Amino acid sequence: MVVPSSFAAGVGDPPPIPAARLGSADAPVRPLLLWVRTGEARVRLAGGPALRLGAGEGAWVPADGWAEREIVTEPGTVAFPLWPHAGSGARGLSEPARFDVPTGWQDWLIQLFNLQVTPFSGHGYAPEAIEELLRRPGSRPPVPVGAGRNPGPEGFASPVMPRAPGARAVAEELMRDPALDLTVEQWAARVLSSARTLRRDFLADTGLTFEQWRLLCRLGAAVEFLAAGYDVDQVAVRVGFASRNGLTRAFKGRFGLTPHEFGRRSAARPGAGGLTRRAAAARQTDDLIRMMRRTDTPAAPAMLPPASTPSHTNDIHVLSWMYRGSGYLDIGDRRYERERGVATWIPAEREHVTGLRENSVSLPLGNASTGDLRLTEPLQVRFSPAWDDYLMFCSVSARSGLRPDDHDPRHILGLFAEQVAAQRALSVPMPTDPRARAVALECLRRIGEPGGTQPVDAGAEIHRAFRDETGMTLGRWRYAARMRIARDLLAGGAQPSAVARRTGYAHLPTFSAAFSRFHGLSPRDYQQRESEGRNP
Repeated sequence: MVVPSSFAAGVGDPPPIPAARLGSADAPVRPLLLWVRTGEARVRLAGGPALRLGAGEGAWVPADGWAEREIVTEPGTVAFPLWPHAGSGARGLSEPARFDVPTGWQDWLIQLFNLQVTPFSGHGYAPEAIEELLRRPGSRPPVPVGAGRNPGPEGFASPVMPRAPGARAVAEELMRDPALDLTVEQWAARVLSSARTLRRDFLADTGLTFEQWRLLCRLGAAVEFLAAGYDVDQVAVRVGFASRNGLTRAFKGRFGLTPHEFGRRSAARPGAGGLTRRAAAARQTDDLIRMMRRTDTPAAPAMLPPASTPSHTNDIHVLSWMYRGSGYLDIGDRRYERERGVATWIPAEREHVTGLRENSVSLPLGNASTGDLRLTEPLQVRFSPAWDDYLMFCSVSARSGLRPDDHDPRHILGLFAEQVAAQRALSVPMPTDPRARAVALECLRRIGEPGGTQPVDAGAEIHRAFRDETGMTLGRWRYAARMRIARDLLAGGAQPSAVARRTGYAHLPTFSAAFSRFHGLSPRDYQQRESEGRNP
């Protein structure tokens, strides 16, 4: 089902944001830029003092600085971990550093996190493009990214991507960052596979061994960097070769000329096709490292570019939230609009395209399996701006290692269901008298709290307004609202015992009796009927 865009804004207050941590075992082998949006975080360094960061501050940690280190955030903190290219800082900032993040860059960073953890892509962004954050004023801007062209030797193409999930995850990581230097065994552990399976899947799906595939990936990146004007030593480091000689041998064996010769030819054809996104991002990386050593304040981006995903399917339901601006979800020939504050469950196994318009920002909030949520069409709900920080925290927890020790991935499913149910409860006739309406909204807010089923202490004029304007007494109105919420939670797959707690009943039998009186059938019978109706 699709909830129309005119439904009321989020009901209730968000939960408190708990503390979180990220250890070195949970972090990619890359440099880290940690930005604190609100609250306070500490980056603990092995054998040294902790970097303490407040709101608006960032910290840089080099790729080789993660051993026995961790990030710890205080309750109420929203912090975004961003992972540049593994070669970033190799010739620049090699020590941990703290710096200020200008206010105008905040939404750009939030969207950059989204682009790192989703299939979105857009000009002006890249997983390595954190550098643009602190560009030195007056420095040379990157050349626009060439559209659909690789500035490489004639006939060069990226290696075929494997189809098996584990091998594809490894391939995608290496395409983003070819300098990552993990063994097959280490890669297998990261994707919950075995080295034997990983090797077999690469060979079966691409016709190349893992080592052959990685070499082509690195040579493709080398072509881009050489065409962008980087020298051979710099390129060797950026794409994962241990030495200049190693790159030269592999490059000449593949293309018949040395990296130096190719770079010289590229320099003789300036502007031919512009830079690829990866090369433009690398140039921006250099600007960031230089800028972090200065005190200048860079200008914020004039706008956030639009972005979109390729047409694709997911094997799980994905919840995506519009933090700023607007976007769309295309499934088949139907377009679902996505407005500010709207969170949308994108159903599994449905081919779709998700897009963001100019100056718009979205974030993924979490996933749900097809067993946890029965869904064939998008389902939407609107959260009020009061939820912004909490939902950002949910996104970071869902898509990075920075999360609470007791993180429950299914938490967002219950949160969404409660919000949908609470908003649908507003379809119960609402009084128009301002004082009576305030009492009604407070009743909705308190549903599920201890004592939430107790009679409300209200004056005679409030009770009169409920009778005159809704046709129900205040007590009957609360009962109807509670049963409407219970009905929607059950239809969403929640267990009756959980629904009882969420609607303020201390005991399941008491809730079951109340539900049966109102709906004419038990909670389990109602749930079974709804399930059969969706799956005839």
